[in-house]
Amino acid sequence: MGREKILEKIIDCGVVAVIRVDNSEELLNIAKSLKEGGVIGIELTMTTPGALNMLPEISKNMGKDIVLGVGTVLDPETARLAILAGAEFIVSPVLKPEIIKICHRYDKVAIPGAYTPTEILTAWEEGGDVIKIFPASSLGPQFIKDIHGPMPHIRLSPTGGVSLENVGEFIKAGACFVGVGGNLVDKKLLSEKKWDLLSERAQKFIEEVRKAREK
Repeated sequence: MGREKILEKIIDCGVVAVIRVDNSEELLNIAKSLKEGGVIGIELTMTTPGALNMLPEISKNMGKDIVLGVGTVLDPETARLAILAGAEFIVSPVLKPEIIKICHRYDKVAIPGAYTPTEILTAWEEGGDVIKIFPASSLGPQFIKDIHGPMPHIRLSPTGGVSLENVGEFIKAGACFVGVGGNLVDKKLLSEKKWDLLSERAQKFIEEVRKAREK
């Protein structure tokens, strides 16, 4: 799948689930449950032990149903390994132009992280497909709206602190999609293997995004 198609699918969904787990079996169950609830953007973080070893199995089993990515990527070497293992998009908490170049070499989506207006513009000029606003918890939806005042053309995705209560506000403020960690992929639900409840929670996030886009 090429870069434009990957981006289109993530934006259309509106939510990327940010996941930290211990094994590939757990990841497969999570991915299936999230997909059932309508969340197809799946981001496995590099802070997960053995993350890259989990990707091929998930890609083989669910590659057509989800958009699989890798997050917390801090260098181009890791980005390349993740792409070769099956990642369709690469997310970083920081701006490293070399990571963007590697992603585009393989026709994959690059989502660098930024915090200030200058960083956001620089990340966009360096070729970032979407700019991750991180951590969004300390900035809030108004920040997205404020940035879009002078720079309406830049695609922004807040991550960190996005919840069911504020996801609609972030979308209305102009976010093209959001990244959601523990507020969606709840550790208690995972430990108790309550996959149906995870699907329900995913569905609620998708519903909030849909309602916000209709207004």
